[in-house]
Amino acid sequence: MQIADSLAAQVDSLATVADSTLGADDSSLVSDSSGIGALGESVGDAVDQLSQGRVSDALTLLTDAVIEFTLTDLIPAVIVAGLFYLLYRILAGVLNRTFRRTKRIELGVQQLIMKALRLVIAAFAAVTVLGQLGINVTALVAGLGIAGIALGFAAQDTIQNFIAGVTILLDRPFRVGDNIELQDTFGTVDEITLRSTRIRTLNNEVAILPNAKVITEKIINHTKLSTLRIVIRFGIAYKESPEEARGVVLGLTEGDRRIHPDHAPQVVVTDLGDSSVNMELRLYLKDPRLEVPVRFEYQEKVFNALKAADIEIPFPHLQLFIDEAKAFEDAPLFTQQPPLGGEEAQA
Repeated sequence: MQIADSLAAQVDSLATVADSTLGADDSSLVSDSSGIGALGESVGDAVDQLSQGRVSDALTLLTDAVIEFTLTDLIPAVIVAGLFYLLYRILAGVLNRTFRRTKRIELGVQQLIMKALRLVIAAFAAVTVLGQLGINVTALVAGLGIAGIALGFAAQDTIQNFIAGVTILLDRPFRVGDNIELQDTFGTVDEITLRSTRIRTLNNEVAILPNAKVITEKIINHTKLSTLRIVIRFGIAYKESPEEARGVVLGLTEGDRRIHPDHAPQVVVTDLGDSSVNMELRLYLKDPRLEVPVRFEYQEKVFNALKAADIEIPFPHLQLFIDEAKAFEDAPLFTQQPPLGGEEAQA
């Protein structure tokens, strides 16, 4: 044992001289003096002891190293991670209570703030825990920075969508719950993320649109203002009276509290078509979110009311004339039949 101790002392002295001469390597990812680095050295020494047949010494060395790593590094790291999680829960609770009390912060902005909070807390927690475990965070961050530059060139579309998502949340062309028309898609905004906008269509389908394309397209927001006009189109025959049709249709709107009291319903003639006088019923709603059900309801009401009033609703007709159809001359349809009471009747 004295020989082994003397050899160990000589090795330590040589290492000290080498460190003083060459200097410590600050760019290494794992520190050799503490944390995972020290545990790795102990494991290496234990393996050397095993290779020499010293099983008892190897187990003792490995046990001591694991206990020391657990007490001095692992448990404090777990405690730090728990404290960061507790801090996140406290801040998230405060923000959620604030969001519930105020209506000035939209749901999309709330989601962005909560995601940013999780990202910041997770980043600080990761740096602190890795440092506690003996990992050189500076070298790790430098390596991630270089990888991030390369990743940025490869993920330009994702970055564009991210910037567009922030622009949407700040500019607020629409909010969660609005009925919008975008890229030939009509529906209700379900969620605004940093990468895409999700719209629930009338078929209860979810259309996922990249934010980079959303901000460059024409957006029609049906819910932005407090009042929305909807149009019910119909046509009547030329022989009918537009004034009579107007009275019948306007009678359907009486007593409907969903209609805005400051804007009276209108029925106007919009076009003289090929086979019909085209008209429109124009309604102004107090709640724009009722647009779809009210439109469907009044379309059916207008049809039933015109039919009940015996006002003809024309539809396109197609007439077919056959000239010089010699191939059908002998067909029974083209053969003149003698009238009843003629020669056959006399026979």
